[in-house]
Amino acid sequence: MSDTAIVFDRVSKRFGQNEAVADLSLEIRRGEMFGLIGPDGAGKTTAIRLMCGLLAADSGKIRVLGRDPIREHHAVTCDVGYFSQRFSLYGDLSIDENIAFFAEIHGLKRYEERRTRLLEMTQLTPFRGRLAERLSGGMKQKLALACTLVHEPRLIFLDEPTTGVDPVSRREFWKLLSEFLSQGITILMATPYLDEAERCSRVALLDRGRLLAADAPAELQRSLPGVVVEVMAEPRGAAVAALQGAPGVVDAQTFGERIHVRLIAEAGRAVDVVSAALARPGITVASTRVVPASLEDVFIHRVAPERAAG
Repeated sequence: MSDTAIVFDRVSKRFGQNEAVADLSLEIRRGEMFGLIGPDGAGKTTAIRLMCGLLAADSGKIRVLGRDPIREHHAVTCDVGYFSQRFSLYGDLSIDENIAFFAEIHGLKRYEERRTRLLEMTQLTPFRGRLAERLSGGMKQKLALACTLVHEPRLIFLDEPTTGVDPVSRREFWKLLSEFLSQGITILMATPYLDEAERCSRVALLDRGRLLAADAPAELQRSLPGVVVEVMAEPRGAAVAALQGAPGVVDAQTFGERIHVRLIAEAGRAVDVVSAALARPGITVASTRVVPASLEDVFIHRVAPERAAG
């Protein structure tokens, strides 16, 4: 059996004038958690729908577990679970009844033991009789995951599953994914959250349907040229303007209350260069420190030439 779960070979997909996926090539290994990373419009959902056989590519080759997802759609469906952005639970059915419904859609006859095990793993057992419409956002998310996994797929697609979910529920969801990963299930997740991407074994950074880079998060972070200095300063707009014109500064970007400054300098001198640039009337600096590059920094570095060329 091949070690490869998914092959995308120069795949393209257009919707009218919009090129949602552009000459995209990827290879995802069995048993890994792989992240499709990018903002809205990056092509993440379209790529997953192509992998599931819900859309046909305009060009290129796709193989999912060795099969063509269009020509062998039923066989692929049996081995794949798909958690979409709008996963449809039935509000007037209980937790038990929702899982039973999805099990029967897949033609399962004896699913009670599997359902019980999934309810235990998701900590939904005490609520199995509760209607889905009365569940919290985090509980709905866990129920949707149980419905996705009831037919024991070898590969699961998760399309932005933690969007709009509170931080505690997000942590619980990631614990569940770690358990399923330990069982040998291959997981492909699309997410705009770069902190979540760092949990994946490998990621692909996408922008407007194009692949910017694909590698382990740590390798991508190490590949970023220069030194990153994190700054806390007010007013942020004035601080960013001062930094962007400073010698050696490649870029300065805001992340919430923080400013990440990337510059070409020795690590020992980087803070001094930044401090000198901010030594202006009206700018108050709370802190400056050298920090490891984040995936946000990598994404901005990779996307800038693409946007300039576009």
